[in-house]
Amino acid sequence: MKALSPYSPAPSFTTLIRRPSFPRLLPFHSVAVQCAYGPETFSVQNGVGLSRADWQSSCAILASNVVSEQQSAGGGGGGVVASVNGHKTNVENLNLVPIGKISDTYQITKPQPKPLTITDFSPAPMHGEKLRVAYQGVPGAYSEAAAGKAYPNCEAIPCDQFEVAFQAVELWIADRAVLPVENSLGGSIHRNYDLLLRHRLHIVGEVQFPVHHCLLALPGVRKEYLNRVISHPQALAQCELTLTKLGLNVTREAVDDTAGAAEYIAANNLLNTAAIASARAAELYGLQVIADGIQDDSSNVTRFVMLARDPIIPRTDRPFKTSIVFAHDKGTSALFKVLSAFAFRNISLTKIESRPHRNCPIRLVDDANVGTAKHFEYMFYVDFEASMAETRAQNALAEVQEFTSFLRVLGSYPMDMTPWSPSGGH
Repeated sequence: MKALSPYSPAPSFTTLIRRPSFPRLLPFHSVAVQCAYGPETFSVQNGVGLSRADWQSSCAILASNVVSEQQSAGGGGGGVVASVNGHKTNVENLNLVPIGKISDTYQITKPQPKPLTITDFSPAPMHGEKLRVAYQGVPGAYSEAAAGKAYPNCEAIPCDQFEVAFQAVELWIADRAVLPVENSLGGSIHRNYDLLLRHRLHIVGEVQFPVHHCLLALPGVRKEYLNRVISHPQALAQCELTLTKLGLNVTREAVDDTAGAAEYIAANNLLNTAAIASARAAELYGLQVIADGIQDDSSNVTRFVMLARDPIIPRTDRPFKTSIVFAHDKGTSALFKVLSAFAFRNISLTKIESRPHRNCPIRLVDDANVGTAKHFEYMFYVDFEASMAETRAQNALAEVQEFTSFLRVLGSYPMDMTPWSPSGGH
């Protein structure tokens, strides 16, 4: 699958209905129609999701045009009747379902609506629904594997940059995005923290994925012939000691992602270069595994978050985590007061990360005794173990708001409680 890029044209969200012209008026039979999809959003072939109201309006116009065109053509229904998202399509492709007994010609049964359940509003990380999930990288990347763990049997959409994955969800090209935010060895991925604040997506889940690095090269290449190793900067750092133990006298070169390094070697037939990537990348690009499990620490885990356009409804029947971002007010001990709001209610913090306040990076303080001082301003990202459905979490955020100039809840979502083995692979 071709990776999306920032220069890829965004799909149009305007559904254009083309009314066919007729030389004379024809008898008109009204037909009530209903779109045969679920209660929320819908999609058509070569199209994008629309609201129920938009689809009902569009379907009614299309149906009336179809009846008139069929009569003018002697009952033939194969003509083009509409242009959906810039593509010509037949009415058969729109899945229109007539309802109600309108005339003797149409004997139609109205389908019963499916009752909504809790899974329609707050899907668990392993609900298994067929979704389009965006990730950064190329096929074989760890992000693709994490997307498969979060949403089994999903349609994975590769993106060449993190921001493209955000945009794919916002533009309805994808339903979800699965992106890394921190690694147990390399720490936080600051780019994605900044993008969480810039975009309006919501965190709806998390998945922790064990990283299992392999040294890959073209078939028949021995490690003694290697003089260069390429991979993602964090992967190179996570395997530094092992590469030395293997006796490799190689230069390290950083590329955008691990699977991309494997793809580059295969595409250019590089006999003197190896890549640090997953075993699946070796299978996809026809490389051999020279060394398996070369990460310096077996407890190498990357935490990914699952992003969606709409938040889920928080619950209390399973462990939940909530992520927030805030900027503290000017004054002494403001950060201490914010953190105390959680401590007083026995709410455990699992993550605190500071990032520069881009709108106000420096604050000047004038003091008659010591002169002018410059203080750096920061945004603080905090994860805590509580659901927003709990009263204690609601009260804590109400108190936090008193000491902050900005506060936003990024998401309240189920914690990933899946056990994993630090010594094994996937």
